[in-house]
This record gives sequence, C-alpha cells and structure tokens, in this order.
Amino acid sequence: MTDYSFDTLQVHAGTEPDPATGARQVPIYQTTAYVFKDAEHAARLFNLQEVGYIYSRLTNPTVSALANRVAALEGGVGAVCCSSGHAAQIMALFPLMMPGCNIIASTRLYGGTITQFSQTIKRFGWSAKFVDFDDLEALEAAVDDNTRAIFCESISNPGGYVTDLPAVSAVTDKVGLPLIVDNTLASPYLCRPIEHGATLVVHSATKYLTGNGTVTGGVIVDSGKFNWSASGKFPSLSEPEPAYHGLKFHEALGPMAYTFHSIAIGLRDLGMTMNPQGAHYTLMGIETLSLRMDKHVANAKTVAAWLEADPRIDYVTYAGLESSPWHERANRVCPKGAGALFTVAVKGGYDACVKLVNNLKLFSHVANLGDARSLIIHSASTTHRQLTEAQQVAAGAAPNVVRLSIGIENAADLIADLDQALAVATA
Repeated sequence: MTDYSFDTLQVHAGTEPDPATGARQVPIYQTTAYVFKDAEHAARLFNLQEVGYIYSRLTNPTVSALANRVAALEGGVGAVCCSSGHAAQIMALFPLMMPGCNIIASTRLYGGTITQFSQTIKRFGWSAKFVDFDDLEALEAAVDDNTRAIFCESISNPGGYVTDLPAVSAVTDKVGLPLIVDNTLASPYLCRPIEHGATLVVHSATKYLTGNGTVTGGVIVDSGKFNWSASGKFPSLSEPEPAYHGLKFHEALGPMAYTFHSIAIGLRDLGMTMNPQGAHYTLMGIETLSLRMDKHVANAKTVAAWLEADPRIDYVTYAGLESSPWHERANRVCPKGAGALFTVAVKGGYDACVKLVNNLKLFSHVANLGDARSLIIHSASTTHRQLTEAQQVAAGAAPNVVRLSIGIENAADLIADLDQALAVATA
C-alpha cells in the first residue's frame, strides 16, 4: 500500500473487505475477547510468537485498522491507538523512562501538556526541562545523562508556531536520543515528522484526524528507525523482559520492537485503550482528511489576512502569513499549509477577548480544535489558566489573546461573524 498517494491511502490503508461478510467499511468489532483455535494457539499469542487477538484492552480489529492507516499516512512501521492525546503522550514515554529520568520539552506546547510534563509525570519519578527550541545550543546543553527523549509539537497550540524539525532532529541525532513530535495540528497531510527525523509521532485523534468533534482518542506512530540497543539507556526495549520469559524486544522484533512493547506492556498494564466505535468514527473521518485540510488552510489564510489588516487587532500569529517570522519555516516543514489554528491579540485586552467570545454566533466557544466547525477560546482563562502569566505568554496564550480554530464553512461568513463581534468587543 505504501506506493499509493496520500489521497488513496487515507481511504484504503490498513483495511480490507471483511473476510467473513465482504463488508466494505471496517466493521465495529464490539467484543471483549476472541476465541482461540486451541491451547497451543493461545500460548503462541501470549508469548508474542504469533500476531492475533487476545483481549480488546490489547488489540481489536477495528482499532488495529486505524493504527495501520495512521502509520501508513505518517510513513511509520507501526502504530498504537489509545484513549486520548494525553494518554498517547504518557504511552509514548512509558517504554523510554525510569524513575529519575527526564525529557526536554519545547516551551511552546499546549497548556495541558505543560501541566502534564511539569507536574503530573513527577508522580512517576520523571521530570521535564522546558527549552526554547529556536535556541539549538540551549537545547543541546539541556541534555544530561538522565535525558531519555526530546518532545515538541510540529505546529504549536495555541500560537501556531512551527518547529524547525530538521534542525531539532539534527540535535537529537547528535545526542543519540529519540525525538517525539506531536503532529496533531498539522496532521500527516500537512507535515510528516518522520521525514524530518522524528522517531515517534503522537496525535490527538480527537482533532483533525476525526474532524467532527465526536471522538476522544490518541495515536503513537513508530518510525522504526531508532536503535534502542545502542546506548543502554532503554532497557525496557533492549534488555530481557521478565513478563515474556526474558524476551528482548529490540533483538527479537527489530523495527517493530517499540510498537509491540507499547501493546504488550503499555496497553496491558496502563489500560489506556481506544474503544472500537471511536476508532470507526476516526477511520471514517480520515477518509476526507486531505479534502478538509485544504479547506481549513484556505479559510485560515483568508481569515487571518483579514484580521491582520483590521485596526481592532494588535497582531495575528498565523505562520501562513508572509509577515510571520515562521513563514519561511512553515513552507519547508509544512509545504501544503501552516494549519488552521492561530491566535489573535485583541485591542482592549482581557475584557475585550471575553466580549468577543460572548458575541460570536458562528464560532463555537469550546475547549477543542480541529473540528469542521470554527471554534474559539480564550486560553488564558480556560486551557492555560493553570499556568502563570509568564508561562501563558511563553506558550502564546497571553491574557489579551484568543485562539481561533478555523473550520470549513464559508470564509466570508466567518469574517462577517468576527466583524460584528469585534464591533461589540472594542466599542
């Protein structure tokens, strides 16, 4: 399947007609367990000697079809689906980390991710260092003997900042660490981080992959290119696993080691499982991914340009604008477009932002993004409210800023809605 174009892969990859019924669409396998052929068959499955289905906390045919499709779209060797984007981040780190280990993360991340990395992972004995990824020397200097991964977003939430993935991956290659890239905002249609040197790619499938606000889910895609045995820093993958009779995942499974470990150990013990109905919805959403992303990007360019020219606006952060400091980088890293999420600084500050949100009619005020509908949120009072003001500013979520997720409606209608709401907000 890898020889086909993106538009074909998004419809066909990872799926075949159901062998039992001939059903063309992937069935929802709403089952907990699977009947073994005999005792020997069961033993082979539990020993990882044969690929198959045991229990839906581990694998499910509908969920596996989604994992295979996203892996194909991202150019990875395998993928694992889980219950949310946040779950995907913990799952991505789980095979790599031990108590006392740390990660290096970009300062430009979704506020919930900053909280997860700065606070929650401490309970596992892990820690995070936050670095401006435009300062490559600082990034390299932050690496120590206990660092196990480097994490960033291809396009950041909420500011739309574009990470220079080739430059960052050059640093990770130099220090011998895996690069984990959250590609939620770009989707594999706009950016393929593995082609820029990423080791692992994570997604909140809740957003553009599904595209209609119906599913909570996450995906981790493995490039299959990292040598987990080279440094001795990743014993979960390179050393004998007691739960599998001393199996060395990397030695036995090669490029698929990380994927199999994430299923056999990660999903088995953490239980962050995606449900088959959610996987089915996401599969259907992905069938139109390229069509939707083209429309998202076209609308975002039009709306962002209009806002930038409006005297009621201080600035717009969209990397698709030629005025953006990230415009050239976006053309390199995301050649099909800089996504459809950006922030807008409204003259009048915090109060004007609140009035703007309250007076919009087409835009929905929700804590989500990547929907076919256009969405707005005031990050400083919602998604980033747990951060200090300095952290909010660093993350692109200052008190005078609103975040827009531009949908696939008519751009002129969206502009008219913003125009009337701005009139009230800045009166």
